[in-house]
Amino acid sequence: MRPLVTPPGASNLHREGLSSRDDDALPRADARVHTRAGSPKGLSVIAEMVVVEGPSDAVAVHRAVEADVLCTGGHAFGVDVEARLRRAHATRGLVVFTDPDPAGEQIRRRVEAMVGPCRHAHLTRAECTRDGDIGVEHASPAAVRAALARARPGTATARSEFHTADLWAHGLTGPGSRARRVALGQALGIGYGNARQLLRRLNRYGVTRDELVAALAQLP
Repeated sequence: MRPLVTPPGASNLHREGLSSRDDDALPRADARVHTRAGSPKGLSVIAEMVVVEGPSDAVAVHRAVEADVLCTGGHAFGVDVEARLRRAHATRGLVVFTDPDPAGEQIRRRVEAMVGPCRHAHLTRAECTRDGDIGVEHASPAAVRAALARARPGTATARSEFHTADLWAHGLTGPGSRARRVALGQALGIGYGNARQLLRRLNRYGVTRDELVAALAQLP
């Protein structure tokens, strides 16, 4: 089946009574590009294509900003999704905005491996968890806007600015360090990770030492 492209305004169906359960009645597709027409004044405009996992995540993005959104349908997306990702990356750029869980991280890695460096937006789990379920769809418009505003580009080449010694020096590893990593990941817009993941993200997203020091100074 060919990917379904929803016409302008089609995503408004969700706000007019079409629940996420009703999505089961829609034609299945590998990807859906959700566009938004007649956005309320005052919404920020995202020039790049925003990449999310599912239609409910697209609704959360549309509530917060004016953007076109591409749904991958999960990490096992097919050639049609790949084609859309490649085309969007080449013509306007991508912001990958997936859930803060292993599946979401897998999508981020796969997309970048396929098309090259993208911008990445991250939510904390606290910002997008409802009744034990983690997902962009549960985030408030304010949290979505803040995450997209903090989106950072990945780097095309390997970088080793930061090392394990930096984590120890700033209390970002070892007993009692998790809360500091959560707060730092949010301040820098790189998401939460354990010590090893945080180190990789500091290097991957091009964080500078000045940025790190400034963000650490804001932590409680």
